[in-house]
Amino acid sequence: MTTRFHPLWNRFWKMIPALLLLGVMTGCAPVPAQARVGLDSFAPLVKKVLPAVVNIAVTETVSRDSAIQLPPELRGTPFEREFRNRFGNRREQVSGAGSGFVIDPSGIIVTNHHVVGHADQILVLFSDGSQLPARVLGFDELTDIAVIQVKAAGRLPAVSWGDSKRMEVGDWILAAGNPFGLGGSVTAGIISARGREIGAGPFDDFLQLDAPINPGNSGGPTFNMDGDVVGVNTAIVTPTGASVGIGFAIPSEIASHIVAELREKGRIDRGWLGVSVQDVAAASGRPAGVAIAAVERTGPAARGGLRAGDLVYAVNGDRIDSSRGLIRTVAAVTPGQAVRLSVVRQGREMEITVTVGRRPTEQAG
Repeated sequence: MTTRFHPLWNRFWKMIPALLLLGVMTGCAPVPAQARVGLDSFAPLVKKVLPAVVNIAVTETVSRDSAIQLPPELRGTPFEREFRNRFGNRREQVSGAGSGFVIDPSGIIVTNHHVVGHADQILVLFSDGSQLPARVLGFDELTDIAVIQVKAAGRLPAVSWGDSKRMEVGDWILAAGNPFGLGGSVTAGIISARGREIGAGPFDDFLQLDAPINPGNSGGPTFNMDGDVVGVNTAIVTPTGASVGIGFAIPSEIASHIVAELREKGRIDRGWLGVSVQDVAAASGRPAGVAIAAVERTGPAARGGLRAGDLVYAVNGDRIDSSRGLIRTVAAVTPGQAVRLSVVRQGREMEITVTVGRRPTEQAG
């Protein structure tokens, strides 16, 4: 494959003598060495963390039924059944790859759900060239976190969780993984933004990174400069299929708790009300809150007396002013516990107590 360099690159090098001359003519002094911003090398950090970063290869059996389209001219003819029998039941093996990292020397590995969630076979490749089969301990689709396990002969190199709450926009980070099948790759950059919502789900709260991450980096770690994991790489924005400098990682403050619960129970139990909701802005005599658009007839909210048209503005005394805030607050409640909802109904304020249920898959509120 021929590599093409952007014309501005060549133009930049041609400009260097002129830029140096301009500096002399204007009397600019060289920048003192102590004023330099940055690091001499990431090599010590890379040597410390890379042995715990793994490549993950998966195989999955898929049906080709959806890809086989019955030609219109055969529809309703005696040949339709023969066509479906011959072409409609084919299954094939597809392969995929991603990244992960060891968080327990006994063989516990973190990755993305979209890497291993539908795999028939999982093979983990380590930096020393060894390979081990893995099994899924648990996964959470809503945060795209999965935990897998291998059985190793000895203790594996492992990394620890860092505190993503302490990371600030502009802080250095190092991303590692298996982009395009190139295992053991590292890239450096900074935190570009915090708290990004990208439409992935109701629990979006991503770190935005400018360190290049590409297909195959999914499930790999983002490290702080102490070598602790502050994010799990999960998505990129790209018009080309490759990095354009906008990537997203699940913060460790979220991922670490999800991983701990998956290791313990193999699933995530979230609270659920059984309602459809929409945001409502503050108005004269009415606080901002969340309007209940519909209530599931047999859901927890209906049993607790919540009605369509109610405006929820607080949960257990804490103000709520967005649908996302209500969903996240209720999701954090252990199913079976009661919550106190502050509600405006037909202009009258009241308190309603609801015993939270267990959130089914793909439910809203």
